[in-house]
Amino acid sequence: MKKNKWVLILFMLIGGHCVFSQSIEIFGKVLSKNNLENIHVINKTAQVFTITDINGHFKITAKLNDTLKVSSVQHKTKEILISKEIITAKAVSVILEAQINELDEVIVGKVLSGDLLSDIKNVEGTPPINFYDVGIPGYTGKPATQSERRLSEAGEFRPKMLLGALTGGIPLNPILNGISGRTKMLKNRVKIEEKEALMQSVKSKLAKDFFASNPLEDHLKMDFFYFCADDKNFIKHCKNQTDFKILIFLRMKYKQYLENLNSTKK
Repeated sequence: MKKNKWVLILFMLIGGHCVFSQSIEIFGKVLSKNNLENIHVINKTAQVFTITDINGHFKITAKLNDTLKVSSVQHKTKEILISKEIITAKAVSVILEAQINELDEVIVGKVLSGDLLSDIKNVEGTPPINFYDVGIPGYTGKPATQSERRLSEAGEFRPKMLLGALTGGIPLNPILNGISGRTKMLKNRVKIEEKEALMQSVKSKLAKDFFASNPLEDHLKMDFFYFCADDKNFIKHCKNQTDFKILIFLRMKYKQYLENLNSTKK
């Protein structure tokens, strides 16, 4: 009977060790007064990541003593060590503090006294006038780049333009630019600039958290992002996509990049 007791205790200890040493799915909840969506949650030990939903919920795999890093632009970064209590409960709550960027006090212009009539008399300058004030319709969209403006000026040749010969009004710019190849060159330049701008945006927004779980030497990081931008589906996977989808794409390219590095070293 005593022998059976010790066997049972030993079995329970081994079983408990197996449970704590295995990776399990943990359900998490981020608590904050700020926006709870798209907060990055990275398991630095296992090198897996996810992001929170609109309510601050997330799911991530982890095991005992793994470290979770929780971060976003609006919050201070916080790290959580996966304890036995978290493994047993299969749940974790993370309270984040708001990231407050304090600026030095700057006095611009004259100091106001608080006397409205007196302050109005001391104000100099004239109010700005825009095209709405004078009844002129204006463009309020995104300003075009220099290459986009040049492409617009170059025009694009269409066969129906030849009908203008009947009335003596053929537009020459689109025809000449089409024949010389200038229009095609400008289109390619616009695409390259669009990729470059998108790549820089992805890099500034996600690089820090991505490389926390996918380490790469500093001198290779910029080369990695150019490698990603060279993918024919780069814009499809990264333009107007959620951080989570972009991180999945970056993770896929990261594996390819490491394979290329290893093959080059051989």
